Amino acid sequence: MISLFKNLYLTDRIFYCLGGVVFLFFLSYLIHPVFYLAIVFLIGCFVSLSIDIYILFKKLNVTIDRTMASVFSLGDQNSVSLYVENKTDRFLTIKIIDEVPYQFNERDFSIRVGIQKRRTETVTYYLSPKIRGEYFFGNLHVFVGTRLGLARKRETTYCERFVAVYPSIMLMKQQELAALKHPSFTQGDKTNKKVGRSYEFDQIKSYVDGDDTRNINWKATSSLNKVMVNHYEDERSQQIYSIVDKSRVMRTPFDGLTLVDYAINSTLAFSNIVLKKQDKAGLIVFSKKVDTTVKASRGPLHLKKIMFSLYKEKYDYSEANYEALYSTIRKTITNRSLLFLYTNFDSIYSLERNMKILKMINKYHALIIVFFENTELETFSKSPASSVLEIYQKTLAKKSILEKFQIIKELRAQGIHAIKSPPEQLSTKTINKYLELKSNGFL
Repeated sequence: MISLFKNLYLTDRIFYCLGGVVFLFFLSYLIHPVFYLAIVFLIGCFVSLSIDIYILFKKLNVTIDRTMASVFSLGDQNSVSLYVENKTDRFLTIKIIDEVPYQFNERDFSIRVGIQKRRTETVTYYLSPKIRGEYFFGNLHVFVGTRLGLARKRETTYCERFVAVYPSIMLMKQQELAALKHPSFTQGDKTNKKVGRSYEFDQIKSYVDGDDTRNINWKATSSLNKVMVNHYEDERSQQIYSIVDKSRVMRTPFDGLTLVDYAINSTLAFSNIVLKKQDKAGLIVFSKKVDTTVKASRGPLHLKKIMFSLYKEKYDYSEANYEALYSTIRKTITNRSLLFLYTNFDSIYSLERNMKILKMINKYHALIIVFFENTELETFSKSPASSVLEIYQKTLAKKSILEKFQIIKELRAQGIHAIKSPPEQLSTKTINKYLELKSNGFL
C-alpha cells in the first residue's frame, strides 16, 4: 500500500473528469434530473480510475536501460540511447525522466513515447557538454500510463553513472581524416637542409675531405693513430610542443566554450597528427606558473597521457607569467624544437610587455604563436550604425581589429611566425601550418 501511494500519480485527465462532475452537480440545482447523471459520471470516474490503477500496479510494466559512451567529447553532440521494453499485452504511454548532470542546466528534461504491446523502442537524445570534468548521471524514472490515461505509475531504474568529459575526441578524428588529404601525407617531406635540426650518433669512421672537423673523435684518433670522426645521421623525429596559456585573457567565452577549451581541443587534435607524422608530441600548460609539463615523446600510450593531462586542467584568472614559461622551456626542452603557443593578445601593449621573452624563446626554438580572431567583433564593425553611440562603438571595434593585424606584423618583424584564427577553425589552421612547415623542411 505504501508503494502504491508513493508511485501513484494522477493525470490531468482525471481532474478534468472530476471538474465536469462538479459542473453537473452545480447544474443540477437548475435542472434536477442532471443530479442523477452527475452521480453516474462520478461513479464511472472512480470505477475507471480503479481499473486503471489495478492494471498499472498488478505487475512490472516496462524495463529501461541507458547506454552511452564512457567518455564524452567537449563541445560535441554526444548521444545517449534509452532502450524501453513494453512487457505487457497492451499499448502504453510513457514519460521518461532522466536525471541528467546539473552542468547541462536541464531542469525539466523529459521524453514522451508510446509503445505497442511486447515491443522495444529506442529513444536517443544528444548532450553537448561545455565544461571538462566528471559528470554524474542519476536514475531513470518512467511514468507509465494506459489508454485510459487517468493515472500513471512511476517505475524507477537505478543506473547511476559517472562520465568523464575529455577534450573533443570527435574533432581529433575529423582532423585526422582531413590531414590524410594533405599533400605532405601522400608526397612525403622534403629532404633539404632544415633549420635547427638535431642529430643522432651513427658511427665512428675515418676522416675524409669535407667532414666537419668539429666532429673529430680525439680519443679514437690517438688510439688508431689516424684521424677519426664521429658520423651522425639526421634525427627523423622532431620535438613538437603545444603550449597552452590558461590565464585570464583565455577565459573569453565564444559559442558556449572558452578560448582555453578551444585551445585544448586543438592541442589534442594537433598532437594526434604530430604522432601520426612520427614526430614527438609534448605539452606545456601555464598561467601564473607552469602547471603541466608532458615531455615530448611518441608511442601508443603517449596520446592518452596528453589527453588525460588536458582533461585535468582547471581554469585560472591570473596573469600569464612568461618568465616562468621561459625558465621551464630552457630546463625541459634541450634540443631545438617547434613550439605552438596558444594565447590571446588583446593589444599591442600586452604583446610589447612579453616581446623580450618571446624573442628569447624564438632564439633557441622555432616559435609559432596562435591567437584568436574575434569574429563577433568583426561582424559588429561591418554592420551599419544608427546612432552616435554605435558609431563610437564601431570605431573602437575597428581599432581593436586593426591592432590584431599590427600584432602579426610586429611578430613577423621579429622573426616569429603567427597564426590568427577564428576559434572554430583553430584546429584546422594549426594542423595545416604544421604540415606546411613539415613539408617545406622548416623543422
